Amino acid sequence: MDEIFADGKFSHSRQVGCLEMALARYTGARHVIGVNSGTDALVLLLKACGLRPGDRVLVPAYSFVATASSVVLAGGRPVFTDIDPDTYAMHPDRIADAAADGARFMLPVHLFSRMADMTALSAYAADRGITLLEDSAEGIGMRQHGVHAGLHGRGGVLSFFPSKTLGALGDAGAVLTDDADLADHVAALRHHGRTGRTLAHFPGIANESRHIGHNSKMDDLQAAVLLAKLTVLDEDIRHRAVLARRYDEGLRGVPGITRLPAVTDAPDEVFYVYLIETDRRDELAAHLQDRGIGTETYYPRPLHLQPCFAETGHRPGDFPVAEAASRRALALPLYADLTEAEVDRVCAAVRAFHAGRVPA
Repeated sequence: MDEIFADGKFSHSRQVGCLEMALARYTGARHVIGVNSGTDALVLLLKACGLRPGDRVLVPAYSFVATASSVVLAGGRPVFTDIDPDTYAMHPDRIADAAADGARFMLPVHLFSRMADMTALSAYAADRGITLLEDSAEGIGMRQHGVHAGLHGRGGVLSFFPSKTLGALGDAGAVLTDDADLADHVAALRHHGRTGRTLAHFPGIANESRHIGHNSKMDDLQAAVLLAKLTVLDEDIRHRAVLARRYDEGLRGVPGITRLPAVTDAPDEVFYVYLIETDRRDELAAHLQDRGIGTETYYPRPLHLQPCFAETGHRPGDFPVAEAASRRALALPLYADLTEAEVDRVCAAVRAFHAGRVPA
C-alpha cells in the first residue's frame, strides 16, 4: 500500500498486474483479468463469449441473485433449473429438456464447499452445443480432476468480496480463462472497450475503443491486499477444513439436523461456508443470535421466486429441491480466525436447541 501511495497510481496499474500473474500461477489459468467485482466478472465474461440479446442461459434456481441478474445485465434470459441436493449445484439430471431447448449457455455455480459435477455438465453441454461457463465466485482453491474451478469450460470468475475465502477490503473480482482471444475481449470490456491490456506487464497503451465497454477496473489497493492474503490462502483453507471436521464431530447425529455437509478432503472441497439444514432454521438462527453467534441464511428465497424474475412465470413447487434448501439451509460461523473452541461453543448451542431446552 505504501508503494501505491508513493507511485500515485491507484487503479488498473502494477499491483493489479502482479495479482493477475499470481492468480494465474495459483489456479493454472493461462489468463486472469482483474475487475472490480465478481458480478462484473460474470457480465463481462458473458458478453465476451458472444451472448446476444435474448439468449437463453441455464442457471440454477438456488444461488445468489447475481448469478441470474448478471445474465440479464449482459442482455440474456435466465432459464432456471433445479439442483443436486448434495452439492446444491446444477445437475444435468434435473434440467428439464423443455426448458433447455434453445439454450446457448450454461452457468453452473460452485456453492459453499463443493464444486458442481463438471464431468457430467461438460458432457451435457457438449452434446447440445451449449457454451459452458462457470460462476466460480466462491471457488478459489477448488479443483476437480486437477483443474481449478472456472477452467472446465470457456471461462469462469472469482469474487473477492470481503467474506470470501480470499477476500479483499471491498469489492473485487476476476475472470479466469485459457482462451487468449476471450481474455483480450474481457480486458477491453473492463476498460471502456479500449484494446490492449494497459497494465505494467503488458506494455503499450491503446486509445482505440472497438467495443462499448464498462468501467470495471480493479483498484490497486485491493490487489495489494489480495496479494498479501494469497500467500496464506492454502494455510487458511487447511484451517477451514479442520474447523469443518470439528463441526462434523460436534453435530453428527443431532436430532433435528436433516443434513450436514460432506467432509471428505476431496480436491474440490474448500469450506467457504459450513452449511447445515434443519426444519427449524429461523428459530435456530434466532437462538444462536441471542447467544452472540452470527449465522447467515442461504438463500431464503430461490431465484425463480424473486420479484425481479417474476416475468419468467414460475410458481412455488417448480423447483422443489431448491425450494427445500431455501427453507432449511443455515450457515454457521466459519472464517480463518475462528478457533476450535469457538466451534465447540457453537455446536453446544445447536445441540441445546435441538435437545428441547429451547421452547419450540
